Amino acid sequence: MRIILYIIWALFVVAAFVALVQAVRKTRRRDQLTAAWPKVQATVTGSIAGWTNGGGGSGRSRRFFPTYQFTDPHGTLFAGESEVSFAGKPVPGSLIEVAYNPANPNESLQVSSSPRTTMGCLIPFFAVFAIALFLFIGIFPLA
Repeated sequence: MRIILYIIWALFVVAAFVALVQAVRKTRRRDQLTAAWPKVQATVTGSIAGWTNGGGGSGRSRRFFPTYQFTDPHGTLFAGESEVSFAGKPVPGSLIEVAYNPANPNESLQVSSSPRTTMGCLIPFFAVFAIALFLFIGIFPLA
C-alpha cells in the first residue's frame, strides 16, 4: 500500500513540476515578447467579469479583467482587454500601463509583475508541500 502512495506522490510531483515549467516558460516568453514593445498609459474603459477556477480546494471567486484604450504616437486609438485580473471592479478612467506591438498595435498586453510574483511564491510552496507529503507517507499508519 505504501508503494502505491509513493507512486501517487511521484505522479503529483511530476505533474506539478511540468505545470510550473510551462508557466515559467509562458511568463518568460511573454516578457521577452513585450520587452522591446513601447509602453503607454491606457485608460480603463470597463471590465469583463470572470471567475477563478477554485483550484486547491478553494471556492471560486469573482474576478474582473479590465478593458482599456490607448493611443499610439500617431494618435490612433486602440482597445484591448487585460489578462491580469483584479479582485475589485476596476474604476473606469483609471490608468494602467500596457505594452503594444508596434507592428500591430491591436496586439497589446498589460504590464504587470504579478505572474513573476506568483511563480516566486508557487515554486517554494510546491517544494515544501511535496517534502511534507513524502514525510507524511513515511509515517502514515497502514492497517
